[in-house]
Amino acid sequence: MKKQIYLFLAFLFVFGGISAQNKLTLEDAVMQQYRKFAPETMPFFKWLPNTDCYTYLEGYRTLKKASFGNTDAKDWFTIAEVNTALGSALPWFSGFTWKNENEFWLNDGQKYYLFNTVTKKGKTISSLTDDAENATFNEASENIAYTRNNNLYIQDADGAKIKVTLNDDKNIVSGQAIARSEFGITNGIFWSPNGSRLAFYQKDESKVHDYPLLDNDAYPGVLKSIKYPMAGQLSESPKVGIYDIATKNTVFISPRGNADDYLTNLSWTPDNKYVLIAEVNRGQNAMKLDVYDAKTGAYVRTLLEEANDKWIEPEHPAFFPSDKSTNFIWVSEKSGYNNLYYYDFNGKLIRQLTNNNFVCKEIIGAKENGSKIYFSATGPNGMNTLAYSVDLNGKQELVTSKEGTHSVEISTDGQYIFDEYSTSSIPSKSILYNSKGKKQTTLLIGENKYEKEGVDIGTTTIGELKGKDGTVLYTRMIKPKNFDANKKYPVLVYVYGGPHAQMITNSWMNSASLWMHWMADHGYIVYTLDNRGSGERGFAFESQIHRQLGTVEMEDQMTGVEYLKSLPYVDGNRLAVHGWSFGGFMTTSLMLRHAGTFNVGVAGGPVTDWKYYEIMYGERYMDTPEENPEGYKNASLITHADKLTGDLLLISGTVDPVVVMQHSLSLVEKFVDLGIQMDFFPYPMHEHNVRGKDRVHLMQKVLDYIIDNNKLVESEF
Repeated sequence: MKKQIYLFLAFLFVFGGISAQNKLTLEDAVMQQYRKFAPETMPFFKWLPNTDCYTYLEGYRTLKKASFGNTDAKDWFTIAEVNTALGSALPWFSGFTWKNENEFWLNDGQKYYLFNTVTKKGKTISSLTDDAENATFNEASENIAYTRNNNLYIQDADGAKIKVTLNDDKNIVSGQAIARSEFGITNGIFWSPNGSRLAFYQKDESKVHDYPLLDNDAYPGVLKSIKYPMAGQLSESPKVGIYDIATKNTVFISPRGNADDYLTNLSWTPDNKYVLIAEVNRGQNAMKLDVYDAKTGAYVRTLLEEANDKWIEPEHPAFFPSDKSTNFIWVSEKSGYNNLYYYDFNGKLIRQLTNNNFVCKEIIGAKENGSKIYFSATGPNGMNTLAYSVDLNGKQELVTSKEGTHSVEISTDGQYIFDEYSTSSIPSKSILYNSKGKKQTTLLIGENKYEKEGVDIGTTTIGELKGKDGTVLYTRMIKPKNFDANKKYPVLVYVYGGPHAQMITNSWMNSASLWMHWMADHGYIVYTLDNRGSGERGFAFESQIHRQLGTVEMEDQMTGVEYLKSLPYVDGNRLAVHGWSFGGFMTTSLMLRHAGTFNVGVAGGPVTDWKYYEIMYGERYMDTPEENPEGYKNASLITHADKLTGDLLLISGTVDPVVVMQHSLSLVEKFVDLGIQMDFFPYPMHEHNVRGKDRVHLMQKVLDYIIDNNKLVESEF
């Protein structure tokens, strides 16, 4: 009997009674996109200094080696072999960096090691205590700077500990990022090239409001405060300290304008003698790039100035292409797009190196002699990330020949290039070529893991619409795998819409989250539009939002809605919208200011009133509440709360330090006052987003809410 059942099941499988495909689960969609379903790549690809050889990791536990001339990669070392030599217990080659062609460093964040590939021996360089944070390693001296609580320390290569700051006042914080990590600031520790001096940020937060967050895990619960400067309120006062290891002396640099100006984009000159700092006024409409003497902290001169009636936002420190010159490159958006400008150390413009009508994203590096600079940019199509080179005479060349999203590694002599990229149709591809673009070798073509795992997902179409002002807007539409143009489908509009972010790229999956395909599996079209104000399209595209957040963005989103409603296979009466953070603001704005367009909205971590948001970001785009009262009033969701129709769910992490709970609670309070029913769900002890295993719960909550509240309503007649 069992044999007959198996034969029957096999018959159904072969002839279509049972699908040969595995159904995508929501847990897999949330947790496995960048694990089980991630295309193969060559992680931690690095060129060996001063050679044509390269290494990469296989399985993160085996170091492979090959060369430009012989790409047949061989196993070189396993992490087990390295651990035996070091007496360490590293689970993988974490912190892998080449010191020279024979030695590499490793670290696990607390312990730092050096391994010699010739002698097959190594040593522990330094070992930090578990409470050390923000560890920053200097390759020249092998010293490590780190923070503990609000103070800064150095541990030298001999194990000696140096206390750089000794502040008992918890309001004085050294060695950590300032300005809430705006202006491209990601850290607070900056070694001089040779490791003889250490620059660091210090902020005085004594005037900044203490904002309470409830620690729900404590018994009984306790309040823990963070420093949160809201728009128009008092802000932090920054300084830059410079510690000299030889003299054990520290000098401090304060803003030359007002005490709450921003000190941004710090860089060292190659000769270790000077520090460059871009000072931005609090109004964020003027910037000066200043030089300071690293020994005395004295102001030397201003190299350049920029101003704009909307905003100035430097995000790239001065780049020195040669370690033998103080001539530098500055990335500026003053032409309307980020371009490269070459200056001497007196502030004289030697040459504008690029004059592109597209965005330079970042400087990748330079040839050792500084004669050629490599940078990434969108190219004419804003969905791409391409690599370019430019010499000091302004001769520019496209390095990556194919469109897509590229990441490149340049050998130290600039002769060889590793290029790993993906497109809408290519999961991943890894190739080698020389700087002349010849002798191209394909090292790896990543598989489509969805096909390999037998998971059938829907189709993605990238399109373009024209906004009301004629601007081209990029769109992404995900359709169900068994799409039938004769049917009517509900639509989920996924939105972000805020500055710096780009939801649609020419990359594998087109930057879509896999849960969107799960939603398509459940009979939905999932649609996204990158509106004006979003990233990588230049200043004119982005700056139309100034002083009126949400207005232009919604106009573009409604252009997308009009397009959707014009399609014969879209059920225009069953539209839903979802987004997080700025996308939560956009979701709720659309539900209120365009009431009736969407039946249901789910807003995660939403900004509900920009007066509750931080100074650094909020004042750039909205100015202060005192300067722009009408703008704040119109953008506030509380102003429009009485217009709600349909079902709205707000979600917030209870210890969100970015969009604090006051946003959601204030809007809920207004709905209660108005007698309007809506839904609210807190995620206890989660911050600005819900991560880890609980993210599955989050997405189940979001998508179930949409499906349950956006059902087809049968006519009563």
